[in-house]
Amino acid sequence: LDTVNNILAMKVDMVVMRHQSPGAPVFLSRHIDANIINAGDGTHEHPTQGLLDAYSIREQLGKQRNGEAPTDFKGMKVAIIGDILHSRVALSNIHCLQKLGAEVLVCGPPTLIPHFVETLGVRVTYNIKEALMWCDAANILRIQLERQDIKFFPSLREYALYFGVNKELLDSIGKDIIIMHPGPINRGVEITSDVADSGQSIILQQVENGVAIRMAVLYLLAGRKEVS
Repeated sequence: LDTVNNILAMKVDMVVMRHQSPGAPVFLSRHIDANIINAGDGTHEHPTQGLLDAYSIREQLGKQRNGEAPTDFKGMKVAIIGDILHSRVALSNIHCLQKLGAEVLVCGPPTLIPHFVETLGVRVTYNIKEALMWCDAANILRIQLERQDIKFFPSLREYALYFGVNKELLDSIGKDIIIMHPGPINRGVEITSDVADSGQSIILQQVENGVAIRMAVLYLLAGRKEVS
C-alpha cells in the first residue's frame, strides 16, 4: 500500500487510475477518501470510453436526423466486433448502450468471445457479414496481442480475412452504418484504411469527444467547483 499512502499524503480530491489488474480502482477506493476515475482496469472496463462511444453515436444520429439527436437508443442496434475477450472497452460499451436502450451484438472468433457474454443479454455471432447487416453502428476492436499469452487464432492474416472490415464487405451489406473504433487502429487487420478513413467512420469524432467527456467527468466529480 505504499502507493496508496503516497496518494493520501498529497491530499488529492481525485485519482485517475489505469491499471493492469481488474478491480484495482475499486481496491483503491476502499483505502482513500477521494473520487476514483477508472481509466481502464486490465481486461475489465473502461467507463469513459463507453460514455464517449455512446455520445458519439448520439451525435452522429443527430447529424443524420437534421439536428434531432435521440434522447435514448431504443431500437438502435450496435455490433461490437473483434477481441471481446481481452477488451476493457467491450464490457463498458455493453453496459452503457443497454442502459440507454440499445440492442447489442458481439462478433469475433469463438476463441475471443467470453463464455459468459450471453448472460449479459447480448447476441453472439461468429459471422462478420451477419453482424454488419444486423447493426446500425459497428464498434470495431483491435486484437489485444499484448494480453494474449497463447494463440487464439492461426495468424493476423487469417483474422483479417474472416473478421476484418473492408470496403468490399461494407459495400456488400447494402446499407450505410456508423463505423467506430476506440483506437489505436491496426490498419489492414481488423479494419482497412479505406473503411477507417471513409465517410461512414466517426473514429476521429470519438477522439475529439473523448476530451469533452473526460472534462465533464472531472467537472462533475469535482463538485462543479469554479476555479479561482
